[in-house]
Amino acid sequence: MEPLIILVSVALTLVVARALGLTRVPPWPFAVRIGLAGMFTATGIAHFVGLRGELVAMVPPSLPAPELLVTVTGVLELAGAIGLLVDRTARPAALGLAVLLLAMFPANVHAAANGLSRAFGDQLLPRTIMQVVFLAATVAVLVKHRSRRPALDRAQV
Repeated sequence: MEPLIILVSVALTLVVARALGLTRVPPWPFAVRIGLAGMFTATGIAHFVGLRGELVAMVPPSLPAPELLVTVTGVLELAGAIGLLVDRTARPAALGLAVLLLAMFPANVHAAANGLSRAFGDQLLPRTIMQVVFLAATVAVLVKHRSRRPALDRAQV
């Protein structure tokens, strides 16, 4: 549930700050991008600190080297978060994170099916809904993000 809270609170804070004239941040796609970066930073760190044991336990037994998979996915989440912060790499980062979300979803199903966590947010239906929100946010960045190009480039397009 915490990743959803991070995504929504960061994005909403930026949207409200812009609406109130407190900042000149770009419109909502930028806010979603920054919210995703915050979310993936937190979840990426969790692959190494705090929740590592639980994340290793979530890896379906049919997959080899659960510790290595958790390490690799953590590195990819952190790299994706950094990629979202840079205009030039935001779209490929969003694409990579969308693919990563889809690839990691079976671990969530495995965890829910085997009762690895009793928390409401870790049950299959809420977790699936959150994954759909995360995936929709990455797709929104992928579709709506425009890298900043010099005015001459835009005039020629």
